[in-house]
Amino acid sequence: MGLIDLLIVIAYLIIITAIGFYFEKKASSGIDSYFLGNRKIPWWALGASGMASNFDVSGTMINVALIYAFGAVGFFVEMRGGLVLIMAFLMIFMGKWNRRSKVMTLSEWMTYRFGDGIQGKSARIISAISTLIITIAIVSYFAVGAGKFIGDVLNIPAFLGFTSEFWAAAIIITFTTLYTVASGLQGVVWTDVFQGILIFVMIIIVCTITILSANIPETFSISVPLKDGSFLPIETTRDGWTSILPSWKLSFPENSSYSIYNLFGVALIFYLIKVIVEGSAGTGGYMAQRFFAARSDHDAGLLSMFWIFLLSFRWPFIAAIAMLGISYGINSGEIISDPEKVLPTVIFNILPVGMKGLLVAGLMAAAMSTFSSLINSGASYWVRDIYQEFINPKADEKKLIVHSRVASILIVVSGLFLAAGIKSINEIWGWLTMGLGAGMVVPLLVRWYWWRMNGYGFTIGTIFGMGSAIIQKIFYPEATEYSSFAILLVSSLTATIIGTLLTEQTSKETLINFYKTTRPFGLWKPIKLSLPEEKKIQINSENRRDIIAICFALPWQIVLFLTGMTVILKRFDLFGYLLVILVILSVGLYYFWFRHLSTEVKLE
Repeated sequence: MGLIDLLIVIAYLIIITAIGFYFEKKASSGIDSYFLGNRKIPWWALGASGMASNFDVSGTMINVALIYAFGAVGFFVEMRGGLVLIMAFLMIFMGKWNRRSKVMTLSEWMTYRFGDGIQGKSARIISAISTLIITIAIVSYFAVGAGKFIGDVLNIPAFLGFTSEFWAAAIIITFTTLYTVASGLQGVVWTDVFQGILIFVMIIIVCTITILSANIPETFSISVPLKDGSFLPIETTRDGWTSILPSWKLSFPENSSYSIYNLFGVALIFYLIKVIVEGSAGTGGYMAQRFFAARSDHDAGLLSMFWIFLLSFRWPFIAAIAMLGISYGINSGEIISDPEKVLPTVIFNILPVGMKGLLVAGLMAAAMSTFSSLINSGASYWVRDIYQEFINPKADEKKLIVHSRVASILIVVSGLFLAAGIKSINEIWGWLTMGLGAGMVVPLLVRWYWWRMNGYGFTIGTIFGMGSAIIQKIFYPEATEYSSFAILLVSSLTATIIGTLLTEQTSKETLINFYKTTRPFGLWKPIKLSLPEEKKIQINSENRRDIIAICFALPWQIVLFLTGMTVILKRFDLFGYLLVILVILSVGLYYFWFRHLSTEVKLE
């Protein structure tokens, strides 16, 4: 990078660290402030923070790689996680269900659902440990992508036995950890808002350059990775590459790393099943934290909608980078061989001085906002659910804040060193979303919809599911993402049901309290009988609207993301069709969801 670009990046790092330290005093007042901002943060700031946290460098690099190698249909591969389709469920009902619990973490929620006895405590501790494991794994995943990107940007040499990518990740994580440890959630959210503005400047610049200068010929070549570590050029056509209609089968060579997606229709069906299961199960980590921090059901809905709207701009940016990568290959005569290197290649070889610095700062902002959210939410599980609950229940606020900061540092260090052994972003992302995540998702799903499920069932199902995911990764790493997901789903469900039926049920008082405050749909008839008939009618009406609304919200989010992409791809025929569909879905969403947003059943 040139001097101007470097000065822009340095200025960004100074500003973002200063914003974080500005909130240090507020964060130090107690763990409610440190992890939830005392539930006083505006909904739009929480939504903008969520968008910035989802706009990570690793995900952007792998999404660009998929669009570059697959064409526009690579978008659908990211139904496995990169589209964040869980947001549709959080927008309609899952966000308000989480908020109504008024807890700090997903693990604390377990005692709200299963009681404060042995079964509630067992579910709480296993949930906390599982979440910490997943958090460290996700930190390592993001570190790999950030390391690849920042390593190329700063040209850091390898030394002490670690790669340049490792040291690059270490630098970016160190800055992030400084302001996150100091400022808590308020600092995380407000730095995310600043970083979100920077991200949007970056998006506007790249999309404008693409529309004005990137033109794809009728035929051209891209490159795909092979299993032996080399790369293979493949010829494609403009119409085929820009089409958004997925085929039942793809034709990647058998020795390609992408050949696992050749049964594309089957993969997409499993991804859709995963989306529905995962979305209906809710979420934990930094995503749930935003809803635990929301001020009301109304705010929970608005922050979700704003979050989705802001995320929709990510996909035109991804399509633009992929097109610029293809354009660079055509103009230079050198095809970009590694799809995961398209993003840094475009930055170094196409963008002019000044804009390059802004784009690098924007992507560093994306990386840092993701790290900060993960670090802050992950630390809450140690402090709230392990240390305060089981080790030192009488700890004062000062000691809890100290543990919050120490836990943040340990999570960062663990994730960073785990990242040292990971080479492929797509490999670890596939396992996180379709393997490790699948091991925990069934108990998370059943807890909402079946009154009989107890804490023992959650504990057994989680241990069995996550244990199976780890064993599969060690002994059968070549399994396809969708086959491992299906096996883990069935085995975890079996363990959850058997564990529940062989142990005592949760006390009726706990179940009644949970149902009256949360009011989920599902198999709750024995508990519903304790409510007045008028309230049951109101709850049933809200549940019906939510079920209908999610049928609009899920395709609405997909179509919204695709609509922006078609503009960058210059497929205005497809843009017109998608716009009509988007309007129809938006009308349905307004009628069944938005106009009822402030309606909340009151139960004493």
